[in-house]
Order: sequence, then structure tokens, then C-alpha cells
Amino acid sequence: MASASPARGVCIRRAVRSDCPGILAIYNHAVLNTTASYDYEPRTLEQRFDWFDAHGRDDFAIFIAEAEGGEIVGWSALNKYHDRFGFRFTTENSVYVAESWRGRGLGGRLLEPLVTAAEHRGLHAIIAAIDAANEASIRLHARFGFEKVGHFRQVGFKFDRWLDVVYMERLIVNGAS
Repeated sequence: MASASPARGVCIRRAVRSDCPGILAIYNHAVLNTTASYDYEPRTLEQRFDWFDAHGRDDFAIFIAEAEGGEIVGWSALNKYHDRFGFRFTTENSVYVAESWRGRGLGGRLLEPLVTAAEHRGLHAIIAAIDAANEASIRLHARFGFEKVGHFRQVGFKFDRWLDVVYMERLIVNGAS
């Protein structure tokens, strides 16, 4: 496959509620066609609005990559890691890029503001749970200082096969202590 051209003219910005249909389309494509998500069923727009609203209430950042003309071609988010109070300084990240835009550097452009947002929010650790076969995502996170801290064998099942999950972590130096 030829290398895709860089993502020129793509703006990375904070998501607004009206971006939810574009975010949903990218996520649902990943659900149906990849192991980037272990969901089996596409989400509804109502579920995505609820997700967006909860992120706002909990002060978890969401960013989008917007191409010229307004098309949403990627998104990233900080997410609650666990509900237990002791995990309040830890977040799990999500980064999704539309299939036709992969390989153009958008993943890094979407991950970078998440790290900054986590620092500003006073978080201490960012966790990435990545399908072990997703080498591009593992390399991306490593470039941003994430270290592999776990490899769980055959904990997921999708497309009639068992899947391994790699956990990567980045500690935020100035985060809560």
C-alpha cells in the first residue's frame, strides 16, 4: 500500500455536541470492521450524545480532527478509568481515525492534546488498552511516552477469534500526587 499523503488542512479542536454524528460514524465503522473496539453492536446517536454529555460533566476532554469542508476524520477522548474514588487521578484514552485518513499522522495530532488536557486536569496516569495486533497504535503511544505495562492473553473475543490486549501507561509528572 502506498503511503498516504499528510493530513494537510486538518484542524484539531475541542469537540462540540454537534460533532457527535461524525464521531459516531467513525466509531461505528471501527466496531463493525476492526478490533480497535471490542463492541459488537454499533452505538446510537442518543448513546453518543449521552457519552458526550457525561464527558462534559466529568471534565474529560474530547478532540476532533476536522478536514476542510467540515468532515470529521478522527477523534480522541479522555475517559473515566474506573468509578472507584481511588482511581480519580487515572484516565483511559481513546483515539480513532477514519479509515481513509489512517497513516497520515492524525493519531499523533489527536493524542498530543489529550496528554496536555490530562496535565491541566491534574491527572496522574493515562492508560491505553490496545488490541495486541494493533501495532500502529502501540507505536503511536510509545512515541508519546507510554510504556507497556501489561499483556493480557485471550481476554477479548471478536470476529470468531480470541484477542490479546496490551496495556500501556503514561505517568503525568505534574499530575496529582
